[in-house]
Amino acid sequence: MRHPFLKRTIDIVVAGPLLILSLPVQVLVALMVRRRLGSPVLFRQQRPGLHGEPFTLVKFRTMEPVRPELGLVDDHQRMTDLGRVLRAMSLDELPTLWNVLRGDMSLVGPRPLLLDYLPLYSAAESRRHAVRPGVTGLAQVSGRNGLAWSDRLATDVWYVNNWSVGLDVKILARTVGVVVGRRGVSEEGSVTSSTLTQHRLSKHDNP
Repeated sequence: MRHPFLKRTIDIVVAGPLLILSLPVQVLVALMVRRRLGSPVLFRQQRPGLHGEPFTLVKFRTMEPVRPELGLVDDHQRMTDLGRVLRAMSLDELPTLWNVLRGDMSLVGPRPLLLDYLPLYSAAESRRHAVRPGVTGLAQVSGRNGLAWSDRLATDVWYVNNWSVGLDVKILARTVGVVVGRRGVSEEGSVTSSTLTQHRLSKHDNP
């Protein structure tokens, strides 16, 4: 069943109560981030949404800011112990429920990546922006950051071409297992994931 109105209704009906129920946890996480990392507590960044239109993604901070004078340049150097725990448990993602309620995102869909990646997509890969980006998605329950970029993008496009309410329900159910099992949190050899730019420069992953 492909019913965009029903999909949006489910987003609101599910994200609203989840946001309220998670508020005590979010307050606790915010206090921990404020104590360990200082201000700001929230990480805000422009990401491409539906049809590639930018929106402001909101998450809890997990990294120190870039400070070359202190040797804090790449993700490995900037990632904190608290950040690793928050990412492993996906607690840093809780504020994105606001994005869902606002209509920037859906509970399920391709993850919102960087605006800088937009020129790097092939015409087929750009199809990932034909739906709202998701808090979770098919790629996230199929390997997450452990997937090669080509596989990740192909999985996103397959989802867009085949999405249904039933598929979303299955992805949400599988997400619970992925989060509990802490699978695919980071790419092998990285604290997060290599960039798409790095892969497009490689001979092994061209569009």
